[in-house]
Amino acid sequence: ASDARLGREVAIKVLSSRVRENPESHRRFQQEALAIGGLSHPNVLAVHDVDSHDGVPYLVCELLEGETLRDRLHTGRLSVEEAVRIAHQIAEGLVAAHAKGIIHRDLKPENIFLTRGGPVKILDFGLARFSGRRRETDQGVLLGTLGYMSPEQLRGEPADERSDLFSLGIVLYEMVCGRLPFASDGSVLAGGIAVITGKVPFMGAAVPRPLEVVVRRCLETDRGRRFSSARELAGRLDALAQPATFSQARRLWKAGAVAAVLALAAGATLLLRRERRLRWAREQAIPRMAELVEKGDLVAAYSLGAEVEKVAPAEPGLLRVWPEMSQLISVTTEPAGADVYVRAYDAQGATWKHLGRSPIPQTRLPLALLRWRLTKEGFEPAERASSANDGWPIGPWARIGALRFVLDKLGAVPAGMVRVPGGRAALALAGLQQLPSVDLKDYLIDRTEVANKDFKRFVDAGGYRRRALWQVEFREGKAAIPWAAGIARFVDRTGRPGPSTWESGDYPDGQAGLPVTGVSWYEAAAYAAFAGKQLPTVYHWSRAAGLWAVEAIVPASNFSGKGLLPVGPERGFGPFGTSDMAGNAKEWCWNTSGERRYILGGSFAEPTYMFNDADAQAPMARAADYGFRLMLSPEASTAGAQLIQWVEHDYRNEKPVGDSVFEHYRTQYEYAPGPLRASVDAVDDAAPGWRKETVSFAAAYGGERVIAYLFTPRTGSPPWQTVIYFPGAGAGWARRSSEIEVRFVEHFLKSGRAVLYPVYKGTYERGGGAAENIDPSQTKRYRDLTVAKSNDLGRSIDYLQSRPDLDHEKIAFDGLSWGAELAPVFLALEHRIKVAILVAGGLPLQRAFPDVEAFNFAPRVRQPVLMINGRYEWFDPLNTSQLPLFRALGTSERDKRHVVAESGHLPPKDLLAKESLAWLDRYLGPVR
Repeated sequence: ASDARLGREVAIKVLSSRVRENPESHRRFQQEALAIGGLSHPNVLAVHDVDSHDGVPYLVCELLEGETLRDRLHTGRLSVEEAVRIAHQIAEGLVAAHAKGIIHRDLKPENIFLTRGGPVKILDFGLARFSGRRRETDQGVLLGTLGYMSPEQLRGEPADERSDLFSLGIVLYEMVCGRLPFASDGSVLAGGIAVITGKVPFMGAAVPRPLEVVVRRCLETDRGRRFSSARELAGRLDALAQPATFSQARRLWKAGAVAAVLALAAGATLLLRRERRLRWAREQAIPRMAELVEKGDLVAAYSLGAEVEKVAPAEPGLLRVWPEMSQLISVTTEPAGADVYVRAYDAQGATWKHLGRSPIPQTRLPLALLRWRLTKEGFEPAERASSANDGWPIGPWARIGALRFVLDKLGAVPAGMVRVPGGRAALALAGLQQLPSVDLKDYLIDRTEVANKDFKRFVDAGGYRRRALWQVEFREGKAAIPWAAGIARFVDRTGRPGPSTWESGDYPDGQAGLPVTGVSWYEAAAYAAFAGKQLPTVYHWSRAAGLWAVEAIVPASNFSGKGLLPVGPERGFGPFGTSDMAGNAKEWCWNTSGERRYILGGSFAEPTYMFNDADAQAPMARAADYGFRLMLSPEASTAGAQLIQWVEHDYRNEKPVGDSVFEHYRTQYEYAPGPLRASVDAVDDAAPGWRKETVSFAAAYGGERVIAYLFTPRTGSPPWQTVIYFPGAGAGWARRSSEIEVRFVEHFLKSGRAVLYPVYKGTYERGGGAAENIDPSQTKRYRDLTVAKSNDLGRSIDYLQSRPDLDHEKIAFDGLSWGAELAPVFLALEHRIKVAILVAGGLPLQRAFPDVEAFNFAPRVRQPVLMINGRYEWFDPLNTSQLPLFRALGTSERDKRHVVAESGHLPPKDLLAKESLAWLDRYLGPVR
C-alpha cells in the first residue's frame, strides 16, 4: 500500500478471516504489535502503525523486498561465510529484543527475511512474551514450531532469552548443513522434536571447528551451559565473520585430521558395543511404537516406549515419538495428601499404578483417557476418568495439563451418587450445540441408572396412588389428560400399576438389578419426587456424561443390541464416576422440546452415535428401553431447565432448483476415473458367516487412497450381488474404522450378498472426530467433504466393477441415518446403483449450501427406493422430514415404498431385515 501522508510504500498485515473469530489469534496479533512496536533496530521488522478497520485489526509495517530464509534454503545450503553473516545479524536483532524484555519463541527460517542488498530482518513476534509478564496459560502449553523449539519449550516450561539462542543454533546448523540437526533422514521431524540430549550430529569436514563449537554450545540441553546472552553469541559470531578466522581454522582442521581419525578408531569398539545394546530399540521397538501410534493404540505404544527408555533414554527415535503417545500431567487434590493411583481407561482389572501423594508434579503418562483413584483417610474414595485436558470443544487429548480433584468428607455424599463440579456447561449433543452455555453449580448425580429393585419400593409404597407425587399435568400432544385417566395408562402387562415391562406389579425373576425400563417421563418424575431428587436437565446430564470422551466411552458401553445389563459394573465409566450414561437404557431428562421430553444416551438396541445425539419423545411413551437416573442440585428448577426446541427446516413450502442450476451443481461432483492401483491389505476369515478383506484404492483427488472393507458371504455363489453401505453419524466422530458395526449389514451377508463398506472422507481415520464432518450449517468444509464422499462412492463402484467375483450390474446402496440423509445426492449422480434402501433417514432439518442440499437432488433420483423409518423418529420427523423426502423422490410411485415402524430412531431389526431383503429380491433378483 501507499502511505499518502509520508509518501512511502508500506506493507499491511491483517488477520485472515479464517482465524479472525479466534480470541487467541487476536491476542497473538496484538502481542506482535506490542512487541515490535516498541523495537527500533535494523534487524527487526519496523512497525509504523497499528489500528483496526470494521473490527479487523491490522499492522502497517515497512515494505521488504527479497525472500525468507526458508525460500533461500530451498535452493540449497549456504556457504559458511554467508550463514555466519546471517546468524550474526539475527543475534544482533535478538540483542535488541531481549534488551526490551521480549523473547521471540518462534525463531525459524520462515520468520527470517533476507532483504535484497540490505539487512536481515526478524519477523513475526506473534508468539513473543515479555519477561516478567508471563501469562498464566503459558505454563504447561506448547508454544512454538516443532523442529525449532528448545527443550524447555517442549516440556511446557517458561522460555527465556537462552531459548531463542537454542532456536538460532538450529537455524545456523540448517543453513550450513542443509538439514535439521536432529532429523536422521534429513527431513522435518514428523512427530516433532523432543528434549534434545546434546548429541548433535557431526556437521561435516567442511565446517570449521570454531563454528561447530558455537553451534553445539547453542544446542546444549541444559540452558545454563548455552551462551549467557544474545550479546555474547553475537560477539562470537562477529569474530567468526572476520575473513582470517575461517582460513586459519581450515589449516588447523587439516593438520588435525589424521589425529581425529586415530581417535575415532580408538573409540570404534565402544561405539559398536553401544550399537548392539541399541539395536533392539532402533530396529524393533521404535518402529513398532510408530506402528502403534499410527493405529491409535497409544497406551501400548507408551508401554513399549517405557521399556525402550530403560535401554536408551536419549535415543532420538524415542524422543521423536514421545510427544505423539504421551502427555505430561500434574495432579493436585483438595485437601492435599491424597494417594493418587492411575491406570489406562480400558484396562479392566489391571493393576493401579501409585503415583504418590498429592500434589504430584508433572508426570509422563499415556496420551489417552485415564482412570484415576484417589484415597485419603476421613474422605470418600473417588474415581474419575480424565486426560490432560477435558472438555468441549477443545478436544479430548491435550499433551500437557494439570488436574485438580476435590474429595468429599465421609458421609457427605449420599450413597450411590457422585459429585459433578460446576462450571460453564455447553451442550455437545448433536442438534443442540447452537444453544447457549449456562453456569452450573456443583451437583450430585446417580452413579447408575435406577434399578428395578429401587423402583419396586415406589410401587410398594403406593406411588401410583399418591397424587402429590405426580406434580406435572398429563398431556398427550397439546391436549391435557385428567389425572385419573392418565394414571390408568401406567400399568404392566397384567394391568397392575407398574412399568410396562413388569408383570403382576413386580419385575420378572432375576431382573432386580436391571435398570427399570418401560416407564414414561411422568413415572420417572413421580419417582424423583418420591426419592427427594430431580430428573437432570440436558445440561446436567450432558456435563456428567463426558461427551467429549465419546471415543473411549462408547466402546466400553452396552450397545450390543442383545439386551439390558445389570446396573453397577463400570461400563462406559464417565469422567465423574457414573456408569452406563452411554447405552444400556435411554434416560429421561427434565427439558421439553415442544410437546416432547428429552431422553438421552441411547440404548443397547440403538447405534452408538445416539450417545452424542439429542432425542426427545412423547412423555407418555413407555418403550422397553426407556429408563432414567436422578440428580440432586440446588438449581435444578432454573439452570438449564428452559424449553429447548429443535429448529426444523420445513420443506413443505419449498421447491427444488431447476434443471439448469442443478446441471451446474452436478458438474462439481464429476471426477476423472484414473488407475485404481488397488490392493488387498488384509484378510480376516475368523467370522463364521463371511470373509472380510481390507482393501484400498486410489481416490479421485489429492493423491489419497480410499480404505474399504469388503465382506463376502460363505453362502451363495459368485459373482455376488453387492450392497454398498454408508453408515450413521458415528463414523464422522470415530477415529478408527476397526470400530465399524457389522450388525447393521449382517442380514445382507446372511442372505448371500456381499457388502462393501468404504471409509469415506471425513470418517474414521480419514478425518473423523470433527463436527464439520456431519454438521451442514452452510459451511464450505461440509460441502467439500460431501463432494469427496460422492467421489469415494464412485471410486468404490469402480473398484467393485474390477472384481470378477462381484456382479457389476447388481449394485445396491444402503444408507443408515446420516447415510440415508445424504443418499439423494449420491443416487442422483450415480446411475450404476440399481436400487436403494434408506434406513432412519429423511431430509436434514439443518440447512446446507444448495449444491449439497439433498432436497435439490431428490427429484433427480430414479432408482427404486425403500425408506424404513420410525414413527417416533426425532432427527427426521415423519411429517417434516420423512414424507417430504419420499414425495420429492423422482422415482416412480410404483417403485418407491415407505415403511413406518412403531419405533423411535432405529426400526426393529427383524422388520429391517425382512423389508430390505424382500426389496433386493424384487429388484436385483434372488441370490444365486
